[in-house]
Amino acid sequence: MPYRSGDSDYRTFRIPAALQVPDGPLLAFAEGRRHSAADDGDIDLVLRRSFDGGCTWQPLQTVADAGGDTVGNPVPVIDPGSGDVVLLTCRTIGGATQREVRSGTAAASARRVYVQRSTDNGRTWSPQRDITSSVKPAHWRWYAVGPGHAVALRHGPDRGRLLVPANHSSRTTGRSGAHSLLSDDGGHTWRIGYVSGSVNGPLALNESTLAELPDGTVYINARDHDPTADGNRADAYSADGGETLSVPFQPQPLLAGPIVQGSVLQVATPAWRGPLLYSGPSAPKRRQAMQVRASSDGGRSWRPVWTASKDPAGYSDLVQTGVITAGLLYETGPRGSHDTIRFTRLPLSRTLT
Repeated sequence: MPYRSGDSDYRTFRIPAALQVPDGPLLAFAEGRRHSAADDGDIDLVLRRSFDGGCTWQPLQTVADAGGDTVGNPVPVIDPGSGDVVLLTCRTIGGATQREVRSGTAAASARRVYVQRSTDNGRTWSPQRDITSSVKPAHWRWYAVGPGHAVALRHGPDRGRLLVPANHSSRTTGRSGAHSLLSDDGGHTWRIGYVSGSVNGPLALNESTLAELPDGTVYINARDHDPTADGNRADAYSADGGETLSVPFQPQPLLAGPIVQGSVLQVATPAWRGPLLYSGPSAPKRRQAMQVRASSDGGRSWRPVWTASKDPAGYSDLVQTGVITAGLLYETGPRGSHDTIRFTRLPLSRTLT
């Protein structure tokens, strides 16, 4: 497994993100939390690479370190134009905590957004470059990209666009909403795309994930904290490459599970029309029993296709590793979901009806 709590002088590892480099290594990103499992404090962005499909892993690399501050929420994607790995992350600077930023006790400017890239399949990385002024309006406080992989669009007039799921909180109400980030020049410049509607609306969204369906429609799925909604997930669609929402976010009760991050992946294969996959814990109230579910109708209906184990489980990221194989990078352990980050392979034949 790529990460085990206590290794490399880190108390724990959390927030996985996976990326398969074409004809190259499998990349497994995570947050290395130095002193505790808490979301704040001394947290570095780390990486391990595998050259054999996740069977063995190269030594741990530090991709970004902000001293005692927090670096996290990895969102990697391949730029199809250059072949570079583009990585978006967030920082909380000045020792601020998420609670302080959300409440206004700390300045909204303490939460910032960065991009960096690798031209050698993740072996080395450029310094982090701050893009906050381009993607975070003054009326947003908290801000997070992903976590989990982004996508490069394959279809239509926006082919090649890098599309990143993200979320924010309102300065005035504190309510959370989902939005996208777009880059049409390979990740060098960024702007905001869709925003999930009024922050006073019925859903409280964060930690969204997205996929491009075979017809070019973008499917978005988000964690929902609204206690009045039906279930803990919501989904939406975009018909213009993530610029706007053509179908707004609505509760998705068919993806039953606890309030937690999840991941979606559209299987791409030249031989058959692959399904849309979702990963997340399947126990109704507890972070337990990591499960992959599949949809053959673009996210309108879902069916379970594989359960990794009945152990505690938390965040996850799906990745396609070959024509007939996918992988799942996920938090799990026999005693708690923060024990390890494990990688397991999923034969895509299991996802067929």
